[in-house]
Amino acid sequence: MSRLILFNKPFGVLSQFTDRGTENARATLSDFVAVPGVYPAGRLDRDSEGLLLLTDDGRLQACIADPRFKLPKTYLVQVEGEIGDDALASLRRGVTLNDGPTRPAEAERIATPDLWPRDPPVRFRKSVPDGWIRLTIREGRNRQVRRMTAAVGLPTLRLVRERIGGWELGALQPGAWREVVL
Repeated sequence: MSRLILFNKPFGVLSQFTDRGTENARATLSDFVAVPGVYPAGRLDRDSEGLLLLTDDGRLQACIADPRFKLPKTYLVQVEGEIGDDALASLRRGVTLNDGPTRPAEAERIATPDLWPRDPPVRFRKSVPDGWIRLTIREGRNRQVRRMTAAVGLPTLRLVRERIGGWELGALQPGAWREVVL
């Protein structure tokens, strides 16, 4: 039977089990998940947080990570600036990045979500407003969400993945994980 683990990846943790090639080893999945034989299905950047799926099933891993399957991934994105209707409309149509146009996304302005405090905290500037967007994409290019929000004039301050397909973060706290039955 396949194993599937839902993990809430904290800020600053690499989406891999080892950190080779650096003198000062950084935090990795092995600091949190001591389950042999599982590997991440997809990635989250070191400076992103939230849901990361781990599995021992290569076919399931491919279905989750491969953009051909168009599995929706939903993010809570804190951005710098006023979130205007034009920016949301651009995200919904798809934006052009340096590696080509993105697929249309689902994008909505949301109230500040009830999340755990980030360590270190997001910088705060009184003179610059910020807000939150819930963004769902069906592809997974390198740093795509950050590049998409920047392309519409809203640099990302904090990025938390809350859902991949039918699996969601729920009440998992940073560094915690749970196994689900398939």
